[in-house]
Amino acid sequence: MAVAEGRGGASDTGRVAGVELSARGIELALPGGVVALSGVDVPTVAPGSVLGIAGGSGAGKTLLLEVLAGLRVPRSGRVSVRWDDSGAGGAGDAGDAGDAGDGLRYGFVPQDDIVHRALPLRAALEYAARLRGTDVGAVPGTLRELGLDDVAEQPVRTLSGGQRKRASIAIELLSRPELLFLDEPTSGLDPLAGAQLVRHLRLLAARGVTVVFTTHTPADLRHCDQVMFIAPNGRPGPAGTPDALLNHHSPDGTFEALYSTEAAPTTAPETATTAPVGPRARFAPATGRLRQWAVLSGRDLRLLRHDRLTAAITVGSPLLIIAMFALLFRPGVFDPAHPSPAASAMVLFWIAFGAFFFGLAYGLPQICGELAVVRRERRTVLRLGPYLLAKLTVLGPVLLLADALLLAVLRALDRLPSAEPSFYASLFASTALASFAALALGLCCSALVSEPSQAALVLPLLCFPQVLFSGAFVPVPRMAEGGRWISVAMTNRWAFEALGSGAGLPELWRGAGTEGRASLASYGDSFGRPEWVGWVVLAGCATAFLAVAWLVLRRRCPVSAHRLLSTPDVARAPR
Repeated sequence: MAVAEGRGGASDTGRVAGVELSARGIELALPGGVVALSGVDVPTVAPGSVLGIAGGSGAGKTLLLEVLAGLRVPRSGRVSVRWDDSGAGGAGDAGDAGDAGDGLRYGFVPQDDIVHRALPLRAALEYAARLRGTDVGAVPGTLRELGLDDVAEQPVRTLSGGQRKRASIAIELLSRPELLFLDEPTSGLDPLAGAQLVRHLRLLAARGVTVVFTTHTPADLRHCDQVMFIAPNGRPGPAGTPDALLNHHSPDGTFEALYSTEAAPTTAPETATTAPVGPRARFAPATGRLRQWAVLSGRDLRLLRHDRLTAAITVGSPLLIIAMFALLFRPGVFDPAHPSPAASAMVLFWIAFGAFFFGLAYGLPQICGELAVVRRERRTVLRLGPYLLAKLTVLGPVLLLADALLLAVLRALDRLPSAEPSFYASLFASTALASFAALALGLCCSALVSEPSQAALVLPLLCFPQVLFSGAFVPVPRMAEGGRWISVAMTNRWAFEALGSGAGLPELWRGAGTEGRASLASYGDSFGRPEWVGWVVLAGCATAFLAVAWLVLRRRCPVSAHRLLSTPDVARAPR
């Protein structure tokens, strides 16, 4: 058998050095106090072996897998992960094993096929390799190993179910994991594709990878070294080798009778079989923030080009708003000789709202459309700061271009006045900050919802208050007290007021006679503050929205305990 790289060699007995996993007395309670797992033991899984966790639907297989992978904290019990080189002829204790510069590598493959479907398969794997800090040169070998080299240039969405399952596994194999968790990898596959996938897992184990997977398919269990069952309601079931379980518990030759069988109680539980791990055997750190930002920015840019819906929104939104302006307003409303207070205020409001709509429409689909991918990458390597910064890096220039195009077209159509460059610099700063604040709001809301269809429902709910409480249709001084308080939280209000201040609306309206004086009286001091006040508020709103998005993602996409802890031994006590 092959040995884990950098971890020692195989012994004369055929055992390999690698990760050993076990657990004792796992108790897990879900919110509301419902006990999901009760006193579950996981037999010691030796390096290079396969453990299958079986049970009926709802028994708790996925929950146990997440506990073992460090994604859930049990109420009581102990999960131990340690490096074992006893099979490689190692003479020292576990603390002497390993390379100080190379931490323990692990992977988690969820049940869903979590890959960016718009990307070609090879490109998706290359970005995953860069994000994990591994050599992109490993991608061709990984594709070949899983039988995917013939479809490497196809978009992931065109692959079959079995191919997408193998693609999900391929992403984790890029970091050469020593411990691999898979949640029902054969679910939804036909029997032939499922058998092929399990054989791939056997090949991984032969290379020294410790494999743990859940299944409800009895045929999968015959390929395992060890099998454990979870009885209904999360109670422990029988465990052992496939042959032993068949001989003693299932005379009909199948595993089906074991799905509801509880393990016999033990009067003297054995103590934990794992030893503490020395400080040198540390978990592999995530790649640096700067590198992650660069990789994520490149991937987002490529997704922007490949995702037709996002591209349509990106190109169509500015064109729609510009066409609306051309049809809605007559030329010359800013002419000092014949100003139109009502029309000039509306032009600036719709500029503010256009900038808001650009940012919101760009931001809303971004996170919810790939939330499953974020969860997967967050478990092992993803940092949320670079992730959000990459969104701003890719979408920011597009927003700036849309804002500049909006102002340029309005000037060309005489909907804005001929003025000094400083005039347009002020307008551009206001629209740019309004767009970035809306983009941050869109990212925040995108992090809160779970799918793009929900984001589409949120869009009008966010737009209506921005229109009603911006102070354009009902000036802020004339709003009810509750409306004035709500308007403070509307970014469109501050963008509208900054635009009005930068465009010099009070000076323009003073030359408009009775209509101008009436407008000045209605709007009060809305445009009396310098435009930088609005800029500061907009920048503060953008920062606050991004901070909320970061906190929401941090809660919704937990980091595995295996990534957090400095030593592989994980002990969970009652909290």
